[in-house]
Amino acid sequence: MKNGLYCFANHFSSSIEHSTRLRLKAKKSYGQHFLHRDDIAARIAASLTQPYERVLEVGPGKGMLTKHLGAPGRAVVAVEADRDMVEYLDARPPLEGLRVISADFLQVDLSKTFDNQTFALIGNFPYNISSQILFKMLDYRDLIPEMVGMFQKEVAVRVVSGPGNKDYGVISVLLQAFYEGKYLFSVDKSAFQPPPQVQSGVIRLLRKPQPSLPCDEALFRSVVKITFGQRRKMLRNTLRPFFSQQPEALQDDFFLKRPEQLSVQDFIELTLRVQETKNRT
Repeated sequence: MKNGLYCFANHFSSSIEHSTRLRLKAKKSYGQHFLHRDDIAARIAASLTQPYERVLEVGPGKGMLTKHLGAPGRAVVAVEADRDMVEYLDARPPLEGLRVISADFLQVDLSKTFDNQTFALIGNFPYNISSQILFKMLDYRDLIPEMVGMFQKEVAVRVVSGPGNKDYGVISVLLQAFYEGKYLFSVDKSAFQPPPQVQSGVIRLLRKPQPSLPCDEALFRSVVKITFGQRRKMLRNTLRPFFSQQPEALQDDFFLKRPEQLSVQDFIELTLRVQETKNRT
């Protein structure tokens, strides 16, 4: 009888372990690719420029990066949409200061995560929603002085690219208006299980001292998106509707440029010109 119970217990334990392994397979719906290189995870965690008291991780998965975020006196919140991963993390030895939230990061009110206190944002971000994560960060930039994250390399390069570069675009300008970006290092697809079809890159974004613009921010976003929507056209063509009452303003040589030639400061000045024109009409 004893042997029978022992065999049953072993079989039951193996069944749970097998079931857990099945549920922990990467899911395409979450854009999951699990990092299995501990040295890379440690390097990402060490890329934060300060020992922040509060850190929010997006998409912890199996916790490869999470375990490197713990520090004395630090509060860590990990937001995970996959409930199987949440159960897995909850079952592991607890990390001091860690709180796991089962939720879609894009739906979380970040002002409530740390009671409206500032925090660093970090993660091996799901590639299928990486741009949305960055735009959400912009919405909460008053709370987020720094972000370190791994993205599809193409996106990482685009975020930090400057004027005159083919990768420079809407996301480059909108993020660089408020953050200083730096490309840190590349990560080969072999570092993941399953391997993604693309290479990856880690970047850092540090908020500028004045995270606001001297122009209408909604109009700034609109101007950036409109001009890059037809990036091969000169500004005098894409912005003509804004100057219908003052077409002579478009004779300025400034409007002979294309959007990829403009710096963030140029876009601010351009927005101010549009703003001034709108105020006159």
